[in-house]
Amino acid sequence: MVLRLSFRTWEAIVQFRTTGLLLLGAMALPASATAQTPPAPPAITRTVVAATKLPTVTDVPLHFKAVSITLQPHEKSDVSAANGILYQMSGSTEVALDGETKVLNPGEGLFIAGGKTAALTAGSGESSTFLHFFLVPAVDLGRPAETAAAVRELYRTANPIPDLKPGGYDLNLTRVTFPVRTPSNPPHHRSGAALYFVISGTGANTVDGKTEARGPGSLIYEPYALVHQWGNPGDEPLIFLAFNINPEGVAAVLPGAPAKNQ
Repeated sequence: MVLRLSFRTWEAIVQFRTTGLLLLGAMALPASATAQTPPAPPAITRTVVAATKLPTVTDVPLHFKAVSITLQPHEKSDVSAANGILYQMSGSTEVALDGETKVLNPGEGLFIAGGKTAALTAGSGESSTFLHFFLVPAVDLGRPAETAAAVRELYRTANPIPDLKPGGYDLNLTRVTFPVRTPSNPPHHRSGAALYFVISGTGANTVDGKTEARGPGSLIYEPYALVHQWGNPGDEPLIFLAFNINPEGVAAVLPGAPAKNQ
């Protein structure tokens, strides 16, 4: 007896055989063929804590300065200084400025303009510790900014910030997090300048081919022409603050070294 198949039946059989062969071929591929692509590096996160715009930074020589302040429960302090940004480390601080009151909790920040007077009070019935980063004229570098008793100067630039150009600048405080085992980023430089404060973790900071470990409490100054790299070889996240100025409309970080004609 001769079995006759319709055209559609024959077409289905051919399609089944073809699909089966393709599936068998895919299963037979070595596992290494699908595992050769290296995993993407962990993402670095950047959170702007506070920011403002400055119309000029070239009228007078400017320095970076950073201080740490601790207020006892309900203790008050006045601050009247150059442009600066507060960053709350622990506890909370009530800030009265221009008729408004804001409470800073850990991880929060606030810009206080030069010439303004703010009243600070430790809140929640506990002590308050915060950092204050300043962009201060050279003539005011030694003038106390806080009236609190427990004020500790952490850093000041020995010389005015170099290579600042005419025009507007962005001033900001940014919290940067490098996940664990993050390889060093490519060499780069600042379009303006920055002062770093390491909150936690230990970073690998490379300058001129030399790598140094930077742990909690470290302060690192990065002027315009400094070519450097950052990485996190450790097993805990690296978290630091960057008090940064850069020309308005220009990225804060630029690749490689600055051009010689700049």
